[in-house]
Amino acid sequence: MSLGYFSYPLPQNEPVLLYAPRSPERKRLKEVLSELKKQEADIPMFIGNKEVRTGKKKALHPPHEIAHTLGYFHEGNDKHIHQAIEAALGAKEKWASLSWENRANIFLKAADLIATKYRPYMNGTTMLGQSKNVYQAEIDSACELIDFLRFNVHYLSEIYKQQPISSPGIHNRLEYRPLEGFVLAITPFNFTAIGGNLPTSAAMCGNVVIWKPAHTQIFSAQMFMQVLKEAGLPDGVINLIYVDGPTLGKVCFSHRDFAGVHFTGSTGVFNNMWETIGRNMANYKSYPRIVGETGGKDFVIAHKSADADVVVTALLRGAFEFQGQKCSAASRAYLPDNIADEVKKKLIAGAKSFKMGNVEDFSNFVNAVIDEKSFDKIQSYIDNAKKDKKAEIWAGGKCDKKKGYFIQPTLIEAKDPKYVTMCEEIFGPVLTVYIYPANSFERTLELIDSTSPYALTGSIIAKDRGAVEVATNKLRNAAGNFYINDKPTGAVVGQQPFGGARASGTNDKAGSILNLYRWLSARTIKETFNPPTDYAYPFMLEE
Repeated sequence: MSLGYFSYPLPQNEPVLLYAPRSPERKRLKEVLSELKKQEADIPMFIGNKEVRTGKKKALHPPHEIAHTLGYFHEGNDKHIHQAIEAALGAKEKWASLSWENRANIFLKAADLIATKYRPYMNGTTMLGQSKNVYQAEIDSACELIDFLRFNVHYLSEIYKQQPISSPGIHNRLEYRPLEGFVLAITPFNFTAIGGNLPTSAAMCGNVVIWKPAHTQIFSAQMFMQVLKEAGLPDGVINLIYVDGPTLGKVCFSHRDFAGVHFTGSTGVFNNMWETIGRNMANYKSYPRIVGETGGKDFVIAHKSADADVVVTALLRGAFEFQGQKCSAASRAYLPDNIADEVKKKLIAGAKSFKMGNVEDFSNFVNAVIDEKSFDKIQSYIDNAKKDKKAEIWAGGKCDKKKGYFIQPTLIEAKDPKYVTMCEEIFGPVLTVYIYPANSFERTLELIDSTSPYALTGSIIAKDRGAVEVATNKLRNAAGNFYINDKPTGAVVGQQPFGGARASGTNDKAGSILNLYRWLSARTIKETFNPPTDYAYPFMLEE
């Protein structure tokens, strides 16, 4: 029963804590990091009202300290996927009929819990499990996740207010139903906030969810699940399971009640999912919603009018924060030859100044890449560049996995603008630079637009406003998030809705009202107060 129209005004973005020396947040986070390392976590799956432990335990190790064991998670199989679907469908009717204010307040409470009691735990599990430095963890697992929860409540309340007009004697209304079935959320390792947003944005709309995080993000995922439980999320609404991808797809994509997938990951996996869903269309009750944010080969182009220091800062931060493991990371740069020497000198000096090591040492700017598979892939690109006449290593290039998966931030100059590291997604701390003739700016824009199949993020750095306008227009479809005089990373919820097109996904803009429409199915209801009692119309009368 609805007893009023409830207000959920536009929130403020969560302030970023600084963790300066002797600050209370720094002291508390250090304590929590020590606490998390002293114990070995025993991490169950969360299915319905049960914490499921299978006995098939897999160890979790910090990528920067692989000799240490954070704990073990219990891996599931197809049986547990079926159990999760049953639990979700069993919770569906009650959850969908729960009043909006009570649904909304669960997620607002979760946001407040993360902002206070759980902040050091969300940051600590992210730092240790995903090898993020304190600042990268703070802007992700605290601020962005809090913002997703609060802003999505506001956006959904705005959707619910959108109603059609009515004519005399008639009342029209729209109701926004959840999808008919369950939603599958598949989340990546690199952002704890994405891991939290993909299942909760769908659940907020009244859907029930099966949530499968990347195994390398389980340490922080299970902490967020504990937050949701404490906030009052009913059993079965979101079911957290740890299974392999092919088994998950086989079960979920063949299930009659599959209603949609919310995905962040590789383009290849997303393409395969789309094909599988297409082949199975005859099995489903309705057309599933397919929402995905995939890869990127993100660019920075400097104009001949650019300030060299602005270019250098944008590249050092944009390419190497969180070891370049962001879908939005700057991985190809185009420098005009009039400032290239100055930029090169400062880029090399900056890269060489980075401290690299354990996340518990807050002076380290760079930490480890996520796992051995990623390490080996990145190293292969660097090793090939060292031997190729079409490339020159400016700085970095050292790789060491004895104690952790450490790859020195690497700068490559490509002599050929279509060199492999200018075209393929590497997902690591590797930036490739191409130097172009300063008077060939527009031609270089065409090169940027045609080099990569992706279209996620990109930026133009220039003092010349005419150059900014030309780049903005010519690169209109080359990036879903476009930046002017800034790095191509760091989208903030409510400020820069995030997503790209082409091979970068469906551009459904996480962190905006657009994404929430995908998890709703509208029903129009028309009520006539004085219904007709005769089929005949006036035009049928004789003169």
